[in-house]
Amino acid sequence: MIRANRVKHRPFSDFSFQQFLNEHKLMGARCTACQGLFVPPRSLCPKCHGSSMTWEQVKGKGHLAAFTVIAIGPPAMFDAGYSRDNPYCCGVVELDEKARLVARIEGVDTRNPAAISIGTPMQAVYSPQGGDADRETVLSFRPVEGAGP
Repeated sequence: MIRANRVKHRPFSDFSFQQFLNEHKLMGARCTACQGLFVPPRSLCPKCHGSSMTWEQVKGKGHLAAFTVIAIGPPAMFDAGYSRDNPYCCGVVELDEKARLVARIEGVDTRNPAAISIGTPMQAVYSPQGGDADRETVLSFRPVEGAGP
């Protein structure tokens, strides 16, 4: 768990979450009342509706819980080179800490979705995108090398 003052005082927002991703840190919000962990972070606990949250760094490891292969996506994905001939995968990853999040899944055969397995061990990948002025890190996951489902 990260406890530095600069972390404690960051608001629980999409902006703060993105700042951590830019630092290659996957952070969640832990409810101090019910101990629920949420990634991306939330300022209010969806379990007990409490507002006493603390930042917690997670390892970025887990397993693939669900996925879909997308051949016709939003314009940004089309601009990135994805299409009917080059689909991409989006999935739900259950982290070792039991929080679930949705992210792009890399390193899988999107032209053969039957080869993608629920339960496959996954690891977070931090990919910088954009130009110097608007560079941000995109979070995705890929299968752990040499691990099977």
